[in-house]
Amino acid sequence: MHRHFPASRKAPFVKFQDPHLSSFIILALVFCSGIASPRLRAAETLLLPETVVTASRTDEDSLQSMSSIGVVTAAQFQEQGYRTIPEALANTPGVMVQKTTHGHGSPFIRGFTGRQNLLLVDGVRINNSTYRSGPVQYWNTVDGFSMDRLELVRSQGSVQYGSDALGGTMNILTAETGFLEADPGWFRRGSAQFRFDTNSSSRVGRLETRFGEGGVWGASLGVTGKDFGDIRDSGVGRMKNTGYPEQNLDLKIETLLNPGTRVTFAHQYLNQDDVWRWHSTIFNDTPWNGTRAGSFPARIYDQERSLTYLKVTGDLQEGPVQNYSATVSFQRSQDSEFQDRSPTDIRNQVIDVDTLGLDVQLESALLGGNLIYGIDYYRDGIDSAGTRTGRDPRSRRPVADDSTYHLLGAFAQLRRPVTENLEATVGARLTRAEANLGKVWDPASGEDISATENWSNVVFNARALYQLNDSWNLYGGASQGFRAPNANDLSGNITSRSGQQQLGSLDLEPEKSWTFELGSRFTNGNLSLGAAGFCTLVDDLIISVPTAPGGDTVSAANAQEAEIVGLELEAAVRILDNLTLSGHLTWQEGDTTSPSFLGGPTVEAPVSRLSPLVGSVALRYDSPDQRWWVEGRITAAGKQGELSARDQTDTQRIPPGGTPGYLVASIRAGMQVTENLELTAALENITDEDYRIHGSGVNQAGINAVIGGKVSW
Repeated sequence: MHRHFPASRKAPFVKFQDPHLSSFIILALVFCSGIASPRLRAAETLLLPETVVTASRTDEDSLQSMSSIGVVTAAQFQEQGYRTIPEALANTPGVMVQKTTHGHGSPFIRGFTGRQNLLLVDGVRINNSTYRSGPVQYWNTVDGFSMDRLELVRSQGSVQYGSDALGGTMNILTAETGFLEADPGWFRRGSAQFRFDTNSSSRVGRLETRFGEGGVWGASLGVTGKDFGDIRDSGVGRMKNTGYPEQNLDLKIETLLNPGTRVTFAHQYLNQDDVWRWHSTIFNDTPWNGTRAGSFPARIYDQERSLTYLKVTGDLQEGPVQNYSATVSFQRSQDSEFQDRSPTDIRNQVIDVDTLGLDVQLESALLGGNLIYGIDYYRDGIDSAGTRTGRDPRSRRPVADDSTYHLLGAFAQLRRPVTENLEATVGARLTRAEANLGKVWDPASGEDISATENWSNVVFNARALYQLNDSWNLYGGASQGFRAPNANDLSGNITSRSGQQQLGSLDLEPEKSWTFELGSRFTNGNLSLGAAGFCTLVDDLIISVPTAPGGDTVSAANAQEAEIVGLELEAAVRILDNLTLSGHLTWQEGDTTSPSFLGGPTVEAPVSRLSPLVGSVALRYDSPDQRWWVEGRITAAGKQGELSARDQTDTQRIPPGGTPGYLVASIRAGMQVTENLELTAALENITDEDYRIHGSGVNQAGINAVIGGKVSW
């Protein structure tokens, strides 16, 4: 790390303008009417496990959840050949995975991205107070090969987990050691897996071992190495400098202090070097549907992150508390950027953040129901530095230096039956946020100043589940969301996506939202259907607003209101004993109101980078002996021509008039050759479609053959 920094320190309906879509959408609408059941083996493998935890912070039957949820399991991650955590959400309704560059990935969840979505690992908050606005790379700093599953809760999380959860909350649950399922005595297991992509000559390998004493303690150790090459697209050819290397390490130790008390220690580490923002550089030299070529000789990100936590969970036989958990965590992250704009304009920026976290959760019986309550606290310690040719280094810090940021929250959520068929949940959270900014560059005085700001906020939710019969239920409710201004909002000093100088502001209030949702699930032995519709209203959104008409400087302000509505559909049907047809569909529409410049008249515009109409259909065959499977998938997206003013000027990423629609086909297969050897293969983008996901700075790969294998012992 730091090789580039020499002195670092600690809206309207989407119209079908694409000829690919008409026949596909008809087929998709026939089959896509809901969220598929965990009981049905479909093309997406097991869409939901029997039990989920993130929506309510405790184990619950996935079919009885009162929220819209999506799950990707470790088996699905391997079978579908996903490279990264963001890419694993590609087949999740309500989500569009934008990629500023090949090494980044930022899911847009119901229209929100970056710091307006909350990322957790084993319940530990990963978001920190330096996250900037718009698509960010941080969701690609967790190794997907170390997870057991990820759980995504859409439009939920502020009551349960606090600030940032406007669009959604994703919890990555890492794999356990398996010591409780092992036979008594010493056990040891291991595996090695490898994957090769022909399009980019990318290689991914992982070694993992698990060992311990059955029923007493267990440990797991995993190492993942990734060497991604430059991707190729049929329209622009080889995209030079889109590849990058990555190294990962994960360790977990678990033991029982007594039959009801488990202790877990875990450590994770990730390092990414030389992740180029290709679209900004001179290597982006082939216009794509009218996009603008890059001009920088180099624009490179390095990313390093570690997480260490100690967690104690227990079941109590007597007393007012039935279950409890307590987690102490420490994280260290480093985010650095190097920009070579010209021989006379070289820029470096680096942010170091140390985060200490504490989370205590209790569970008690109350009023005939179940009460989950607790407190959590996170403290960021921030060091920041920057340089630019010919400028005072103090003026080039990406955020305030020598700063701290505190988040303290207390929450409670009660779930109880109302009638024989009706259950309800009510919850609330009180949050106190405080920013102590040590060194903030003041352009007016040309000197550093310090500042302290704080906010208090209360949010509520009320949700319900009605059981129509054993196979069919309705769920929904109203949920508040909020996001407290972070250190980047208050003191950010970066270059925005449109090339403007983007400054923070010390005069900000929290963003606030209400989401109203209604959904339904149906499942039986051969059919799973469901649907979720939502409406989200957002006030006081913090956006960058020009300080003057036509100016090159923008400043953060609570200056936007937004309304987003959408429909998410998914279905799976067992056609024959071993043949399953499944699919999903996402539709979204959104509008915003914001000033054209500070103090200027307001204008209405579509929500920036909102997902176009997207659907997917898959047909999967599993052999009767379950030794092999084969799956074909077609995914299509409509043209996204509804653009905000900033989208229209972001012509390195978004073509004039909008991002074209596309139709992509793939086929995958897998075989359990022996008890210890599993092979997978895929042919992706069979027709070599030239396409880009809306808002991305890089095209998706052209035709690609993937070969993978896993050996276990």
